[in-house]
Order: sequence, then C-alpha cells, then structure tokens
Amino acid sequence: MIVGLTGGIGSGKTTVAKFFSEFKNIAIYTADLEAKKLMNSSKIIKDNLIKEFGELAFVNQKLNRKYIAEIVFKDKEKLANLNAIVHPEVKINFQEFVKNNSKKDYIIYENAILFESKSNLICDIIITVFADINTKILRVIDRDSSTKKEVLNRMKNQWQEDKIILQSNYIIYNELLDETKWQVNKIHNILTKKAQNF
Repeated sequence: MIVGLTGGIGSGKTTVAKFFSEFKNIAIYTADLEAKKLMNSSKIIKDNLIKEFGELAFVNQKLNRKYIAEIVFKDKEKLANLNAIVHPEVKINFQEFVKNNSKKDYIIYENAILFESKSNLICDIIITVFADINTKILRVIDRDSSTKKEVLNRMKNQWQEDKIILQSNYIIYNELLDETKWQVNKIHNILTKKAQNF
C-alpha cells in the first residue's frame, strides 16, 4: 500500500515524516531528497539540465541549486521543464524502492508536489499536512533565511491547499507538536489495519 504524504511549503511535512519514521513496519521515501541525489548522480538528468539551464546549472560537478531556484521560482514554464526532467527518473527510483520494501505494511511517499507531478496517481491513500499560513511563512523564513516575498513566490507555484485537501483521505493539522504526534499515531494504526486487508 502506497501512502502519499504532502502539504504546502512550511506545513511541516518533514516533522510528520519523522514521527512516522519511528514505526518499524513502514518505509519512507522522500521524493525531494532522492531528487536532489539524482540531480547530482544521474547523467540523464545532468545532461538535460545543462541543455535547459546552461553550463551554470552545475559548478564543480555539483548542482547549482541557488542558480536554478532563482530561475524556476520566477518562471512557471521553467519550473515545469525542471519537473519534466527530474520526475521520470524519481519515478523509476521509487519503483525500485517499493520492490526493496515489499515486506513493509505500507510505504510513505513524501512529496511536496504530489499533485503537481501527478504522483498522487500512484498512491492508494493521501495524507495532507496543513498549517496556518502565517505559521508556514514564519517557519520557512526561519528555516531558509528567506524573505516573506520569496516564501510567497514559492507558495504561488504550489497547488491551492483547499484543492489538495478535497482530494486527501486524511488531514494532519500541524500546529502543536503533541497534537501532531497524536494524529500521526492514530492514522498509523488505521493504515496498519488497512494494509493487512489490502
């Protein structure tokens, strides 16, 4: 059983995934982390990124994240092109991960752009992490030393939250950590039972 875990920037997906990672009967795949690794290791991705963004896309054989981020967060078409280069490789990588973790009760597929990348189509269940907009802005400013304007720009490139919530099976309200952990435990128990009948 594949469980998609998503949520807007600053909603606290990483925190929720950390709580889920305490359970031994599941496996967690973090698409963003794996995409970063693949961008540095996959020749197919590297060649296509240089074709799309020029030689500056890599510095000393390493992905020039800042340079690419500045381009894609201001240009929706460039962001779509970046996703079209990276996502097919992430998909292949994830299929391998699923094969290697077939003994687990369920696999969490954590992806900030689950719907935008159409990865929701490979999920049996979807969990969305939700937080108040001001909480999210403060979290991102704090985490990335971004400006409020930069955070709002990045938010504009993500799907509207109400649209995502309507297509989710479970919503985790991530404001107070104790409550978040309680919600994670509750959902995990339900999913473990579901997986056994899956």
